[in-house]
Amino acid sequence: MGVPDFQSFFRPLLEVAADGEEHSLKEAREKISADFNLSEEDLSELLPSGTQTKFGNRVAWAKSFFVQAKVLESPKRAYFKITDRGRQLLAQGHERIDVKILSQYPEFVEFHTPSKPNKTTFPTPPEERISETPEEILQKAYQSIRIDLAGELLERIKSNSPSFFENLVVDLMVAMGYGGSRADAGKSIGQSGDEGIDGIIKEDRLGLDVIYLQAKRWEGTVGRPEIQKFVGALHGKRAKKGVFITTSKFSDEAHEYVRMIDPKIILIDGRDLAEYMIDFNLGTSRAVTYEIKKIDSDYFTEE
Repeated sequence: MGVPDFQSFFRPLLEVAADGEEHSLKEAREKISADFNLSEEDLSELLPSGTQTKFGNRVAWAKSFFVQAKVLESPKRAYFKITDRGRQLLAQGHERIDVKILSQYPEFVEFHTPSKPNKTTFPTPPEERISETPEEILQKAYQSIRIDLAGELLERIKSNSPSFFENLVVDLMVAMGYGGSRADAGKSIGQSGDEGIDGIIKEDRLGLDVIYLQAKRWEGTVGRPEIQKFVGALHGKRAKKGVFITTSKFSDEAHEYVRMIDPKIILIDGRDLAEYMIDFNLGTSRAVTYEIKKIDSDYFTEE
């Protein structure tokens, strides 16, 4: 069924706390997952960042919103307990509790209202139709911006010359830690003259091994025949490693072929190329940085 939106966990979480005892988030997750009959696949689904499960994140945010509304209190880290206000809310008999209902509490509204009109804040408006946690919204927005940037990078690469692309390939390999200096790495690019090889780069600063490069600024799909030509050139050099980079994509047959052969060939398509450029700050610059902070539990621990 998939993981429900985090507001769907509001009432079940309050019901867990209804007995007035302290409860852990772990206990709440176990009960709520059973109530919703969530599968192992549902429970293991990760956020876009890959650092936390979507289910765990949504239960934690449900608890956080309740604490903001003073429906729950948090006596210690990862634990919660119902308040008098929480008992009153439960007694109101809402079939579903959501952000709109929590907006009846001035503390909750104040918490989600920017303290300064001109202050840039991440919006978490108390609206009825919020299905994702603020963390999920932020991560998805980041992924969307990254995808748009990758697409723009590819368009820029394709609009430049083949020689620019060959040099970009060397710049990327150097940025990733191969080839020593840019001047040293650049000596070999475009000078090999062998069919299927566009350049040679050191695997490390000492040059203990070399990697042969092929750079194809193509629009169409790169198929197995092109990879076979590259492999043939590598065999002629007794080379063990090669990187084939294109602005387009590789066919399934090409991917299957490189999995079966020796030497070791790495295929980097246009999307991978753009992602690496973003990761290693090649052709991109930082526009803005958001720093997400969390509680330092050690600071609040008394001896």
